[in-house]
Amino acid sequence: MRVSIDDVAARAEVSTATVSRALRGLPKVKPATRERVLAVAREMGYVPSPSATRLATGRTKTVGVLVPFIDRWYFANALEGIDQELRKQGYNLLLFSLGGYMHGQQRRFTEQMVRKQIDAMVVMCLGLSVNELAELQRINIPIISVGGPVEGCRGVHVDDSAAAAVATQHLIDLGHRRIGHLRGGINDEKNFVVPTLRAGAFEATMRFAGLELRPEWDVAGDFTVGQGAAAAARLFDQSGERPTAVFCGSDEMALGLMFEARRRGIRIPEDLSVIGVDDHDFSAPAGLSTIAQKPLQHGVLAAQVLLAELDGLTVPSLEGSMPFTLIHRESTTPPARSV
Repeated sequence: MRVSIDDVAARAEVSTATVSRALRGLPKVKPATRERVLAVAREMGYVPSPSATRLATGRTKTVGVLVPFIDRWYFANALEGIDQELRKQGYNLLLFSLGGYMHGQQRRFTEQMVRKQIDAMVVMCLGLSVNELAELQRINIPIISVGGPVEGCRGVHVDDSAAAAVATQHLIDLGHRRIGHLRGGINDEKNFVVPTLRAGAFEATMRFAGLELRPEWDVAGDFTVGQGAAAAARLFDQSGERPTAVFCGSDEMALGLMFEARRRGIRIPEDLSVIGVDDHDFSAPAGLSTIAQKPLQHGVLAAQVLLAELDGLTVPSLEGSMPFTLIHRESTTPPARSV
C-alpha cells in the first residue's frame, strides 16, 4: 500500500503542510521538526506524488510561459534557460502560444486558460492588448517578462535602446557616414516594443552625430533571415548611391542581408559593413559583428526570481538591465574611401 503524505504527517505528529515544507527544504520549519519529518519519511518509504504536493501546498509545481513564437532564436534560447532552472527545482513548464501575429478571435489569452494550472508565469516580450493585460492581472500570481519591457511586469532584458546606440556608434566610429537601417517590420512593431526601442535609438544616435537619415535606406525585415534578405533586396534594388554600412535590428535580419549581398556580388565588409544585435548561433561563423546578449541566462534568472518569490525567499534584484557586449568581427570595417 502506498504511503501518503497524510500517513507521514500522522506518524510525525505534524500537519501535511509542515511535512511538505520540510521535505522541500522550505523555511519556517524548526530544525528538530524537519529532522523528525525526514526520518519518518525515510522509515516509511514515502515517495511524494504531484497530486499530494498540490493538495498539501496549493501548488501545481508548474510555471506557464506565454510566448508569441517558439521558432525564433531568442525565444527558443530563453525557453531553454527557463526549462533548465524549473527542472532543477522540480517544476514543470507549460507553454501558452499566442500564435504570433494573430489577433481577434484567432489570438486569445484568458484567465480560464491558466486557472489552477500554474503557480507563476513568464511573459516573453510581446505587446499585449488591453484585454490580455486585464486577464493577466486577474490571475493574481507572480509574473515576470523576459526579452523586453511588458507593461505591468518586472523584466529580465537588456537595455535595447543602449544596445542599438552602441551598434550604431560603432559604425560611426569606423568612419561611416552613409548608414542604412534594417528594422523590425510593421507586424513586429505592433506586437513588441523592442523593435521600436532599437529603431528610435538608431535614429537618435544618427541625429546626435549630425548624420542624415535617408528614408530610402530604412527598410523593414520582420526580424527573420528570410525577411532580412527580402528587405536587403529592396535596399539594393534602389537606384543611386548605396549606404556604406547597415545597422540591422537583429542578427537574423543581418544574416539575411549578408546572404543577399553575397548573391549579388556585394562584398562584406569591403563594399558594405553590417552589424546586428543578439549574437545568434550563426553570427560567429558568419563573421558578423553584433551586440551580444545571453537569452539562456535571461531565462534562468527569470525562473529563479519566480521560484524564490513562490518560496517566500529574498527575490534577486532586477534593478538595471542585463549586460550586453559589442563584438567586433569581420563584417565591419572602415569605409573604402572617405565619403
